[in-house]
Amino acid sequence: MGRRYAILDVFTNKALAGNPLAVVLESEGLDDAQMQAIAKEFNLSETVFVFPPENPGHSANVRIFTPSVELPFAGHPTVGTSILLATERFGDVEGEQDAMVVLKQQIGVVRCAVVLRANAAAFSEFDVPKLPEPAGPTHNNELIAEALSLDPTDIGFENHDPCRFKVGSPFNFVPVRNLDALSRAKPDMARWKAAFGHDTHNDAYVYCRETRSHDSAFQARMFAPEMGIAEDPATGSAAAAFAGVVNFYDGLTEGTHHIRIEQGFVMGRPSLIDLEIDIEHGKMHAVRIGGQAKLVARGELYI
Repeated sequence: MGRRYAILDVFTNKALAGNPLAVVLESEGLDDAQMQAIAKEFNLSETVFVFPPENPGHSANVRIFTPSVELPFAGHPTVGTSILLATERFGDVEGEQDAMVVLKQQIGVVRCAVVLRANAAAFSEFDVPKLPEPAGPTHNNELIAEALSLDPTDIGFENHDPCRFKVGSPFNFVPVRNLDALSRAKPDMARWKAAFGHDTHNDAYVYCRETRSHDSAFQARMFAPEMGIAEDPATGSAAAAFAGVVNFYDGLTEGTHHIRIEQGFVMGRPSLIDLEIDIEHGKMHAVRIGGQAKLVARGELYI
């Protein structure tokens, strides 16, 4: 008997764009080593394993693996899995169908508001389970530039300097001056650990203010070579942590801020991530991540 799985392209409204995601819908009986091996077999940036919920108020328990490590939380798996589970519940819809999907992840409970649409990509927005927080100091700009095959003059814009924030996994955030510098960034593995640390979460999220579309606020690239991800087309957990970067450097005012992030354009997998940040009484109150996804394949695992 096979285990059903699906492939979705996430943070896009069309197939063969965005960030592909594998979701194994029937994961009971799989141990950690098997899940890690299956994630390596799919060789996508993340694979999700769905288990029956322990709490009857939840939709599912999920675990998330890259090809080399397990993650406590990730954004594009949350968006894609919530849309898939809503689709499993309601099937083909006429017009629009709202759904609430509650996922228990290692980081905690993540609530997702899903909108299914007839003949169109579905949309999911979730409440980030923890607010972003600083994750320690970065190294100097010269080391960072070398690790990204850039010149030190490419690093930074306005008042933005390299920093580290986290929501679950930490990220090194590296501002660069324009799209040209962003497109030239390329990991130099001989210098990577010296610039970004020696653990498995020494990822670099490189971003600039210049964008392809006037509707976007930033364009970004994310490199995670130590986790088996040469470059990620769309990284929701990094976008969640990026809320801390934006608030710190841009001094967000009271109210809700809608920020669209472009990612994956350089690698031919254009992705759009919607980031919302609520500021109340001068402090960050809530962060939400949203995006669309398209179901592109279904199959069975004989494991």
